[in-house]
Amino acid sequence: MYIFVNINFTTMKILMIGAGGTIGKIVTAALKGHEVITVGRNTGAIIADISSETALESLFKRVSDVDAIICAAGDSITDNLSAMDKAQFMVGIQQKLWPQINLVLSGMKYLKDNGSITLISGKMGEFPAKGSSGKAFVNGAINSFVMAAAQEMPRGIRLNGISPSKVSDISGDELTAAYIKCLETAINGEIIRVGYHKQ
Repeated sequence: MYIFVNINFTTMKILMIGAGGTIGKIVTAALKGHEVITVGRNTGAIIADISSETALESLFKRVSDVDAIICAAGDSITDNLSAMDKAQFMVGIQQKLWPQINLVLSGMKYLKDNGSITLISGKMGEFPAKGSSGKAFVNGAINSFVMAAAQEMPRGIRLNGISPSKVSDISGDELTAAYIKCLETAINGEIIRVGYHKQ
């Protein structure tokens, strides 16, 4: 059971990137007490490609006074190492790693003071399985970025990461508790591991 010390007693305006995905749907539903603005490349209240600096600048100028940003989006390739090539490794960089770094670089300029950004990595970043190199290196890089960049966030903004196991191995309550912890407590620079107990 999680016990939180809420640092924001008012309704928050939250940008939810990837709300149409499996994790995004679960988390968005759990945040119905807040004002959640869904963003995605193909679905959502706002269509935006977060890998594009121009698209992000336009997004943040359109949606002002944001308290929190959550990203539950990103893709990478899983295959045997001998079958991987540069293009396949680049999928993880271009669709999961860089878009989230870009989100932080732009978002920290527009978030309210003491706001929060929550990124997503994955269990393979710390416990890779055979055939997971294309996924593992991206998740590990996101974790490292969160821990480093959190030390330099301006105006009291906090940066954390969620590292989930396979979604089918995680209860909805466990997953949403991790996101709420990032939103409603003072943690910064932490990687919250969800579902790791199921090896």
